[in-house]
Amino acid sequence: MTGHPATGHSVEAEQDHLVSVIVRDEPKVLTRITALFGRRAYNIKSLSVGSTENPGLSRMTFVVTGNRGIVEQAMKQLEKLIDVVHVIDHSLEKFVDRELVLVKVHISNETRVEVRHIAEDFRARIVDVGRHALTFEVTGDEGKITAFTEQMRPFGILETMRTGRVALTRGSNADIPSHVYHDGESAALTPTRTSSAPREQEAQTVENLF
Repeated sequence: MTGHPATGHSVEAEQDHLVSVIVRDEPKVLTRITALFGRRAYNIKSLSVGSTENPGLSRMTFVVTGNRGIVEQAMKQLEKLIDVVHVIDHSLEKFVDRELVLVKVHISNETRVEVRHIAEDFRARIVDVGRHALTFEVTGDEGKITAFTEQMRPFGILETMRTGRVALTRGSNADIPSHVYHDGESAALTPTRTSSAPREQEAQTVENLF
């Protein structure tokens, strides 16, 4: 917490929040969700979308920057969207997350061996070999991906493509006791609803801040 320069009141620092949203496979769902954040000028740092275990439903995982209260309000707004089935705030759960990055690194006869050795330390996989460049694929959490990129930077990064983070809550209803969660069993450990009835009445109770 930091003090506001004018009022002296405490202001919660902004930080990254990892959120997953289960949505129906309908046209323009992605546009509506990103527009919801855009209207409030919140920056989506990364975004990944893919199919789920349920046909007709997709999972969007995104990282958004803001303070805790702002992100909670944003999640309430997401719940109001008819095409949104389930919202998961991963900061409230134990989760596993991964990213993938492709990095093309400049090499020479003098640096080729050293670059390969560093890549081996990170368990990076070579996916393309050229006379003057090697392209690596690395999968891991955010820290690992960032560390690998920084290790390769002194050699000369020619191109890079980094996916957004994807995440799943750890465990299951069977192996995580309900007393772990003070307010009862975690909603993120409940199977995603396959029924898709709109929740207009519930949505009307949430103040429209966007």
